[in-house]
Amino acid sequence: MIIIKSDREIDIIRKSGEVTGYILRQLENIIKPGISTKDIDDFVEEMILKNNMIPAFKGYNGYPAASCISVNDEVIHGIPSEKRLLADGDIVSVDVGCIHDGYVSDAARTYSVGTISEEAGRLIRTARESFFEGMKFCKVGYRLSDISNAIQMHVEKAGFSVVRDFVGHGIGRSMHEEPQIPNYGRPGKGPRLAAGMVFAIEPMINEGSFEVEVKQDNWTAVTIDGKLSAHYENTVVITDGGPELLTL
Repeated sequence: MIIIKSDREIDIIRKSGEVTGYILRQLENIIKPGISTKDIDDFVEEMILKNNMIPAFKGYNGYPAASCISVNDEVIHGIPSEKRLLADGDIVSVDVGCIHDGYVSDAARTYSVGTISEEAGRLIRTARESFFEGMKFCKVGYRLSDISNAIQMHVEKAGFSVVRDFVGHGIGRSMHEEPQIPNYGRPGKGPRLAAGMVFAIEPMINEGSFEVEVKQDNWTAVTIDGKLSAHYENTVVITDGGPELLTL
C-alpha cells in the first residue's frame, strides 16, 4: 500500500530534504584527489548532526556509516574507508539520508574527481538527465511505470544501461516504503499517481552491462564487467500542481 502523506508530514520531510540537499551541494567543494571516502563520510555525519538530525543510513540493517560512497565501478552501497583514497579521474557516488522528527529524506549524486574522461562525464550527465525525464511523469494521473519507462528510454538512447537489481522506492517514516520504482519497464503500468505520494527516484546507470554483483562485504554492489556506474537521486512529492523536489 502506498502511504499518502499529510501536509504536515510533507513539511517535515521537506525540512529533512533541505539538509540532505545542502550536504550534497557542499560535497562539490570537498571531493578532490587525495581525500578518503571515510573523510567524506565524516563530513556528511558532522553536517547531519550539526543540523540536529539523524543519519538515516547508520545502523540501517547493520550498515556501518552515515553515507554510502561508491567509486567508479561501484554502483551503490560502498562502505567508506580510510584506505580508499580518491584519485584524479575517478567518479564517486555519494548517497545521503537524514531523519527529522521521524521522517526520512534520501538523495544521491555522482561527482567527478579532478579531471575525468569525456565518457565518464557523459555518464554522470545522463544519470542526472534521466531523473528529470522521469520527473516529467511525476504528476497526478500518470502511472508509476511511466516514470520508469522515461528513465530507461533516455539512458538507453545515450548508449548506457539501467541497473535492474536495485530500484527507487516510496519513503516517509521508513527508508523503504511501497512502491518499488524500477528505472525500466513498459509505460502505463502500476498504480496511478496521487497527491501526497512521496518517492525516492534514483536512476542507477552503467557504462556497460546492466548486470551487477555484490562483493563479499555483503553491501557494495559493483558492475559485473568492471565499467563505470553513476547514480542520481532525489526525494520527490507528488502535488496537485506537479512534482516538488525536496532534496535539490
